[in-house]
Amino acid sequence: MSKRVSILAILLTFIALFPFSMSASGNGGHNENENLDVKEIIFEHLGDGYGWEVPFAHVYRIPLPVIVRAEDGKWFCFSSGDLTEIEVTENKETGKIKKHLVPVMKTIEKDGKTYRFMLSHEGSNKDKVVQLIPDGDGYREYRPLDISITKNVAALFIAVFLVTAMVMGLVRYYRRRGLRAPRKGMGFFEMLVSFVYYDTIKSTLGENTKKFAPYLLTCFFFILIMNLVGLIVIFPGGANLTGNIAVTLVLAFMTFVVTNIFGTKHYWKEIFWPDVPLFLKFPLPIMQVIEVFGIFTKPAALCVRLFANMMGGHIIVITLTLLIFIFAAFGTGVAGGATVVSVLFSIFMLLLDVLVSFIQAYVFTLLSALFISMAVIKEHEHNAKDDETYPQHERKDRVEIAEEKSVLQKLAKEMDA
Repeated sequence: MSKRVSILAILLTFIALFPFSMSASGNGGHNENENLDVKEIIFEHLGDGYGWEVPFAHVYRIPLPVIVRAEDGKWFCFSSGDLTEIEVTENKETGKIKKHLVPVMKTIEKDGKTYRFMLSHEGSNKDKVVQLIPDGDGYREYRPLDISITKNVAALFIAVFLVTAMVMGLVRYYRRRGLRAPRKGMGFFEMLVSFVYYDTIKSTLGENTKKFAPYLLTCFFFILIMNLVGLIVIFPGGANLTGNIAVTLVLAFMTFVVTNIFGTKHYWKEIFWPDVPLFLKFPLPIMQVIEVFGIFTKPAALCVRLFANMMGGHIIVITLTLLIFIFAAFGTGVAGGATVVSVLFSIFMLLLDVLVSFIQAYVFTLLSALFISMAVIKEHEHNAKDDETYPQHERKDRVEIAEEKSVLQKLAKEMDA
């Protein structure tokens, strides 16, 4: 069994690292180490794009649909392959042939008017589709409304499909075989569902579990699939979804919406009139400002935590791989040693990223469940939980103090009488 795991780990590492080496050695003349632009390679792999890189041939792209709205309001849909072409150049000294992906103009005739679109190569619209509008002797760029199916959008669809297939597969299994426990991959998936549902959601939300479990389970498996697919560089992986702050922002915003829409009166009362000394909330609303600020900092923490952890893992793996080509300039011996060290550390980081993928999905789900539980709690439940937070001996001391206090009050009344 351990031998199979080792072979699988080596294959996964090869699949994950080989495209980086292909892109570093075959993209834009990166064989010459002085031309190796590490920053460009890193952000090219981590960023979004209008095409999907073909495995083991970085200069080629799987075309995706571009959908834009021109300046005059007309909509256009065309292939992203029409915006680029491969340029082949030959180095006369070495005889090496290099291939570059260069942007070209896409011209469309519609209603007697000519529309020109192109990938901008500079400025604030760099690598975005722009409309070129004649302006004197040249063209001015106009950034159209863009709802194209980019690499990240396509990867989102793939993640949704995978999560839906997993869930529906488990549902079909129980419909066919009743309560018989599933095995292998389906059994592992069922174990994850039980763990998240019973040990995380139900233990946190209690009687509100059935109301919020569908959302929280969806968050967990959607984030987990996006994390794992992002670790695979070749198609259909390679899209750095959870390393895109726009994706994590939407996920955190959904938790923010659920938390505040279902918040009880006691939740809002604790925000605008918390149980603190009066001078902290009147006449200066110090605590109210802090509590309102906390409404937004909680989802912001969810967003940044997931984004930073996943982005950092991807950057480390890519950087370790590029060390091979950086040290190649120092000779064969140094390059060989750097290759061994880089591959070993890359394997370690990839395995660590798999663990982090599970952890970050779990942490996001757990914190979302905690935020929701604090919002839907009622006043009598809040008081009961306050009592439960005290250890047994402290609760006993509180009861004894209360009894002594009542006895003293009775004695004081008798003495007054």
